[in-house]
Amino acid sequence: MIPADQAAACEQIVKAYDRDRWLATLLAPEDRRPALFALYAFSSEIARIRETVTQPALGEMRLTWWREALEGARRAEAASHPVAGAALALIDSLHLTPQAFVNLIEARRFDLYDDPVPSLAFLEGYAGETASALFRLAAIALAGGRDPGGAAGAGHAGVAYAITGLLRALPWHAAQGRCCLPADLLARHGLAPADVTGARDTPALRAALAELRAHARRRHDEARAGLGDVARDARPAFAPLALVPLYLKAMEAKDYDPFRTVVDAPQWRKQWSLWRGA
Repeated sequence: MIPADQAAACEQIVKAYDRDRWLATLLAPEDRRPALFALYAFSSEIARIRETVTQPALGEMRLTWWREALEGARRAEAASHPVAGAALALIDSLHLTPQAFVNLIEARRFDLYDDPVPSLAFLEGYAGETASALFRLAAIALAGGRDPGGAAGAGHAGVAYAITGLLRALPWHAAQGRCCLPADLLARHGLAPADVTGARDTPALRAALAELRAHARRRHDEARAGLGDVARDARPAFAPLALVPLYLKAMEAKDYDPFRTVVDAPQWRKQWSLWRGA
């Protein structure tokens, strides 16, 4: 059982830093929401480490603290941390192994550096340990700890969601000197990571982005096709997937500028898409 004060703190973090998942969680049964907020707050805290440190070494130290906290080496210390404490309570109450949480932490070490994404296969693996793991864990949480099925669907959903998120974040990543587009995909279009970090909007870049959007759509469709294998009470875990087509469509507007357009939607449109998707 997650303490009420920790659950409330987690909800505020998700509402502030991962609003799409916060909106999606409101569609879940009320008694299951604290588990989802704990899960998403944990993910948000790990994802934001790069933005809160001045150098990668400090980020490495924070990630190590989180790993040790969830593996039990810092249990007493972690219990007093609102998010770490909630994550530990979630793991205990659902009889989960911490490994999925640890894998997410380790995957996020890549974010601390400016190394380009080497390949689409690498990106899919990264998405699998991060966004896909969240879909899977959320489904388990909604199912009360039992296996809800749909593991393959969660994998596809995470890839679609992560790629869409990276495409939306392209202006910010480029401004930071980061290229999160797969280097092998860029090379097929005669591009290099420097073309992205240099914010060079060319027909070749547009073609590369279109190919990556098409890949995200395929994974989205595969995930949706697999929802029939998911237990009914766990299906709200996949509600965030409904936002993928909404954002991908926005990137195909005539006035879309990959380095300047803020890809978003009014809250009512998001809520409508989430409600239909759930």
